[in-house]
Amino acid sequence: MKNKDFLAIGSALGAAFFWSFSFVWFKIAFLAYKPITVVLFRLAISAVLITVIAWSLKRLQKPTRKDLRLFLLMAFFEPFIYFLGESYGLKYVSSTVAAVIVATIPLLSPIAAWYFHKEKVNRMNVAGLIFSFVGVGLVVLNGKFQFDASPLGVGLEFVAVFAAIAYAIVLKSLASRYNTLTIIAYQNVIGMILFLPIWLVLDFNDFIHTPFHPQAFRAILLLAVFSSTLAFVFFTQSVRQMGVTKANTYINLIPVFVAILAYILLKDELGMQKIIGILVVVTGLFLSQLKKRNGNGKNVAVEVHRK
Repeated sequence: MKNKDFLAIGSALGAAFFWSFSFVWFKIAFLAYKPITVVLFRLAISAVLITVIAWSLKRLQKPTRKDLRLFLLMAFFEPFIYFLGESYGLKYVSSTVAAVIVATIPLLSPIAAWYFHKEKVNRMNVAGLIFSFVGVGLVVLNGKFQFDASPLGVGLEFVAVFAAIAYAIVLKSLASRYNTLTIIAYQNVIGMILFLPIWLVLDFNDFIHTPFHPQAFRAILLLAVFSSTLAFVFFTQSVRQMGVTKANTYINLIPVFVAILAYILLKDELGMQKIIGILVVVTGLFLSQLKKRNGNGKNVAVEVHRK
């Protein structure tokens, strides 16, 4: 195996690991700060870092006036709606349950792409979708098929899922004209602006009366630096080296990483049914990304979206 292969695999695993930690760091940040505060500061710090990186690498592009509307719509879905669903959902469900639900994004994205962009959906997409939703059921339901997790929390996490899918639909219109760093920089800046008035109304008073909490604030810094910035840089590097499909194969390990991290760091309960459910979800994700052959006998990679 060549050095560049090790670099690609290491980058993909690094992105998956940092994104996995985000579900744990959110929980730690909530020890002192409310969800909007956590998200706003995370986006603000990440926006500065991404903009500096893009500018220093001379990769920061200026959007056209026409595309600004698409950037606004994209940022509205993610990070705005996405983080509202994910962060508030994490107040009611465990990190493991949230990660498993969010992991269904790559499965549902091809369905949305078929509806809006007339892209083909193959049998493996459908098989993976069915398989993974069985796994989600095992994670959120108990042995009597009753909600083991909070229905409100599960619903909010699925709001995040559908926001991410809408984001992917808009992103497709911009991805061919703008590089990754530019897209991330603008979506974080616009997202920060969208969250600011809500923060001033809902969380500002609580924030100024909350004593500084080193552990919670450190979690926000870690979210900004590693989950919102470096993870995207690593993922972009892995996609450049191995392609979207192979890179997403490693990213699909996120529910496994989160389950282990939450069990160790947050003492989340991890029973046999949840372990089986996580494995079923991950199996479905891998199934959905198996290559198919086109009419010429060549392999065609199924592209999926990962936040």
